[in-house]
Amino acid sequence: MPHIRPTTLSRYLLHGQLMSRGCLRSRAQAQAQAQAQTWLQPPSAASSHAPFARHHLHTVTPEDPPNVPAPIHVPLRKQLKDEAKKQKALGKKKKKNVNNQVVDGWELTVGIEIHAQLNTAKKLFSAAAASFNDDPNANVDYFDLATPGSQPIFQKETLLPALRAALALDCEVQPVSRFDRKHYFHWDQPSGYQITQFYEPFARNGRIRLRARDGIAAEDGEGVSVGIRQIQMEQDTAKTLVQPDGVHWIDFNRVGMPLIEIITHPEIHHPATAAAFVRKVQTLLNAVDACVSGMEAGGLRADVNVSVRRTDDVSGNTPLGQRTEIKNLSSFKAVEDAIIAERDRQIAVLEAGGKIVGETRGWSIGATETRHLRGKEGEVDYRYMPDPDVAPLLVGPDLVAHLRATLGELPDDVVDALIRDFGLSSKDAMALVSLDGGMRVEYFWNVVEILRGKLGIDAIPRHQTCFQLAANWILHELGRLTSERSDEPTQDLGFSADGACARVPARHLADIVAHLYSREITAKVAKELLWAVFRGRVPADYLTVSDAIEKEGLWFKELSADEYAALADDAVHGQEAILRQFVDAKVFPQGKLMFLVGRMIRLGQEERIDPKSAEGVMRERIEEVYVPTLKGE
Repeated sequence: MPHIRPTTLSRYLLHGQLMSRGCLRSRAQAQAQAQAQTWLQPPSAASSHAPFARHHLHTVTPEDPPNVPAPIHVPLRKQLKDEAKKQKALGKKKKKNVNNQVVDGWELTVGIEIHAQLNTAKKLFSAAAASFNDDPNANVDYFDLATPGSQPIFQKETLLPALRAALALDCEVQPVSRFDRKHYFHWDQPSGYQITQFYEPFARNGRIRLRARDGIAAEDGEGVSVGIRQIQMEQDTAKTLVQPDGVHWIDFNRVGMPLIEIITHPEIHHPATAAAFVRKVQTLLNAVDACVSGMEAGGLRADVNVSVRRTDDVSGNTPLGQRTEIKNLSSFKAVEDAIIAERDRQIAVLEAGGKIVGETRGWSIGATETRHLRGKEGEVDYRYMPDPDVAPLLVGPDLVAHLRATLGELPDDVVDALIRDFGLSSKDAMALVSLDGGMRVEYFWNVVEILRGKLGIDAIPRHQTCFQLAANWILHELGRLTSERSDEPTQDLGFSADGACARVPARHLADIVAHLYSREITAKVAKELLWAVFRGRVPADYLTVSDAIEKEGLWFKELSADEYAALADDAVHGQEAILRQFVDAKVFPQGKLMFLVGRMIRLGQEERIDPKSAEGVMRERIEEVYVPTLKGE
């Protein structure tokens, strides 16, 4: 290979300019020259997408398409809906995941590798900013581009979130770990190798306990334990943006970003449990502020290794089957669906007399089967070797002890407290803890403190239903504010890590809940007040929630007992056929009762009617007045 001058290499890495000789020469010299005239122009040469020319690198493609539009982000929810519509139109409607956790006569075995981007300000081996939202190729250091003469400089602050993640996953932090080079060639890795910790990772021997409330398969009973073999630090690769007509843009902002790779033992045997494991890992990493974002935002992605074997061997010595790997799964649903599809594919191949070959497979959103990506003829030879430019990583026991002491409550402890102290269901408690990266539960604690100030220090045991009401509104009513208006409710509501909410401050929600709990306003009025807060009318037009109630005359002035009775009589007028269904009914017709209650609310002053009181009065009138009257006819 001829020697390439640093200036030439710099032009290639930074501006996408290629020489037309040497190792970069194409097979057809004439074609290469023609492409060079069309494509390989310096940034000063005007092109139809000039604003991006100085930021993106191009792979060699036939022709520069004019006026290439910027890629449009399509929300994950819309991708799923569009794919489902497409499959339905093709007659490939997806089977529901019902009773599909096991296949009789076969055992599924799954191992998972999770890549999570660490929450740091710098990259792993350079001082360049670890930022998502800057212009392409704006945060790139010499080492990120493998510029000759540049050296990796380990950024010590990247170690702290990695250690917090290891402790949250119950791993043993190693006092000494080392970095290795994993060699492979691709345009997203300028150096031709990735720096990782293959042989001596910084953490080993972890374990996560999954409970039934985490969403594991019913076949796993009340809980299952999954072992973590190791956690290693490593670099991320550059980001490839695929454009029309075979064009690829390369954004090196992501290259060198600090990652941890979490590798489990092959101890998972049901697809739902695998998805629950990934969800639990994401929750734990968010809780200790180790990961920048979740799966949907691209901060965490999973690879799964799937194998099957027969269970009818009486000796019990059947070895694990040949595994295949499914890469880059970006949602919990994708994890479960891809495992089910690959398991079923492998079983079909084996039952037909075929043989499973080791390969890497892919999965698309809304698909019904995995697809072949590339084969694996034995183990890939990455030519691992110790990195001579990176010193061993030494972690003192005092640092580990300090991080363990300051780790804070883990999600399971918070869920237990919500169930124990407030009587929440495990489903609601889990949702509070997991929503918005833990920010929703912090908001709940803020509301709780304000309510305790209103109701008294010992309010939690005496007024438990009030706090349950607050949790219900935080989970459901807040979600309705943005459910049809945005794919990013967190951004619209303005949650922050300390539980503050820009659009619905905790003090306003606490006021609404307190008035509703005290039956000073109706549920309908409470929802209208919540919208007023969300739209900024409180405090723009009204100083407080109570001020809005007072000025608009929204206080609840409930009907008297006699007024409820008279309204019930009006509601049953002309409904004799309905009332006769209550006579000698073996099962009380609750649906018919609520129909009559609905008539009461429609006929009366809705703002003065409490639905529960109306139901009680109607039930009493039916049992004591209307039914006896009908029987006496």
